Amino acid sequence: MSINLLSIGKSGLLAAQVGLATTGHNITNANVDGYSRQTVLQQNAMPNSIGVGFVGTGTEVSQVKRIYDNFLAGQVRAAQSNTSSLDTYYTQISQIDNVMADPTAGLSPSLQDFFKSVQDVSANPASVASRQALLSNAGSLVSRFQGLSARLSEIGDGVNSSITSNVTAINSYATQIAQLNESIGNLATGVSNQPNDLLDQRDQLINELNKYVKVGVQPGENNSITLSIGSGQPLIVGNRAFTLSATPALTDPTRVEVGYATGNTVTVLPESALTGGSLGGLLDFRSGTLDRVTNSLGRVAIALASTFNAQHKLGQDQNGAPGKDFFNVATPVIQGDYRNNPTSTTTLSAAVSDPSKLTTSDYGVRYDGAQFTVTRQSDGQKTVINPYPQLVPQTIDGVDFSVAGAAAAGDNFVVKPTVNGAFALSVLITDRANVAAAAPISTSVPSSNTGNVKISPGSVDINYLTPGNTLVAPVTLSYDKASNSLSGFPATQAVTVTTNGVPTVYPAGTPTIPFSSGSDISFGGVTLNLAGTPGDLDTFSVGPNVSGVGDNRNMALLGGLQTKNILDGGKATYQGAYAETVSFVGNKTRETQINGQASAALLQQTDNAQQAVSGVNLDEEGANLLRYQQAYQACGKVMQIASTLFDVIIGLGR
Repeated sequence: MSINLLSIGKSGLLAAQVGLATTGHNITNANVDGYSRQTVLQQNAMPNSIGVGFVGTGTEVSQVKRIYDNFLAGQVRAAQSNTSSLDTYYTQISQIDNVMADPTAGLSPSLQDFFKSVQDVSANPASVASRQALLSNAGSLVSRFQGLSARLSEIGDGVNSSITSNVTAINSYATQIAQLNESIGNLATGVSNQPNDLLDQRDQLINELNKYVKVGVQPGENNSITLSIGSGQPLIVGNRAFTLSATPALTDPTRVEVGYATGNTVTVLPESALTGGSLGGLLDFRSGTLDRVTNSLGRVAIALASTFNAQHKLGQDQNGAPGKDFFNVATPVIQGDYRNNPTSTTTLSAAVSDPSKLTTSDYGVRYDGAQFTVTRQSDGQKTVINPYPQLVPQTIDGVDFSVAGAAAAGDNFVVKPTVNGAFALSVLITDRANVAAAAPISTSVPSSNTGNVKISPGSVDINYLTPGNTLVAPVTLSYDKASNSLSGFPATQAVTVTTNGVPTVYPAGTPTIPFSSGSDISFGGVTLNLAGTPGDLDTFSVGPNVSGVGDNRNMALLGGLQTKNILDGGKATYQGAYAETVSFVGNKTRETQINGQASAALLQQTDNAQQAVSGVNLDEEGANLLRYQQAYQACGKVMQIASTLFDVIIGLGR
């Protein structure tokens, strides 16, 4: 019996030792990230039968258990992934917001200064100083566009660099987790015999990995875990870690994308597939904000340059020459997939034909073996090139698409109509005398007329630039009272008379045109207005402007472009379109900030909930120390009594 008592005391002593060691382990690791507290589970040892009953034989440690809740851990991972994504997004978009919202660094002040100088020239077209100021402010406007474009490019380069570093970190964590999977599998021998510290290390690495990309966690064989990313691509299976690769985009070597490596093959993952974490935030920011803002800024630049050029070419400079292009207009960027069939001779070209219809989207162009399809990447809207082969370019969203050559199935291209709009903008007019402030035509009424008709100064439209329409000699219109009609119009040009907004077209060669006071008369791109009562045989002349140094008619029309709704299908001015972009960035920045704060609060709550279960409470562990100390001392007392009893028995035998 004494021997049993000694054994019982010894078992309790050993259990108390394990308890003390476990409690001390908890205390010393209380500040270790990812550590889950451990507790000792005891059970009674197998009792001995003595005939009249069973006598206990002491205790044994059944398990050193890790206090861990998979559900709470999953909530923490989800909150952490979302918070990291929003924090990264906010960090990036704040850079754009700070630049575009700055009243001194933004585009609005330069636009206002430029059009103010246009108005100054309109007020005093012969002023050398006003013309020079116009060119200077045009240069400043171009510099502002280019400066904003350069800043956006710098942010894009930073995104590329961050994506590369994120991929490197993800691969590193994946390798470490795979190694821990192997170690855990080698050490674990059952549900009750788990390497708790290694499990904590693995879970902490998963939490760290989740800061970079959202991962799905599934239990695997032999106490391992399987991690997946994106749309289910495995990242870790057992002790094998798959590799991500930072690789150039298929159609743009300057754009870094994330590829999934399988053997020697790298498959580029869709940006929408990689969500959560800082990597997901970077990809979401680039596609959702950076690309849109870059294209939006370029769209404003292209619309400004195109429409200003179009009106400037309808004017006349101080040398009497027709106006030229004032700005250089960027052409769409076309990039082909490097995997396109080398036997394909496809050539794709694109040109902006209507800047008012431009969007902020890029376009994918793909040939499936039967037809070319243009996909607007912002919303996925598809348009088939029809017919193919083309007879004339097909216009989509203000861009003319032209495809030629022998295509091969799978040919893939990306067309970016506005991406270089701001970067490539420049001023082409360097001589102030070449500023076309005057109109190319002038009108006159002879003093010998007997009627009181007044003729407008006249204006021209784009049709005036058509060969054969430009006035090289005066056209004299004569009024016949008997027929109430005008004659003398160019025989090769149709005449349109617009009365109260209703146009009437008279074919070319019509000898006489009915006269209606106040109606607009147009022919060959020239429009004039005759108002009043004419006398019989009164004449009216319209011809080349031979003394337009002080003429401001074209410059007044150029100044009017500032308040004209041109973009978004004729719904927004230049400044309005830019303000919409600034508003989008500001609202998105604020939205991301608020969502980030909410996500951070949720992360704190879920982390607190997990720590309430798995965290180490030093007060509780202190109490456990006392409890195990007392148990140890009591078990020692049991062994001491057993030893005394044994000595008594030995003494009886002497």
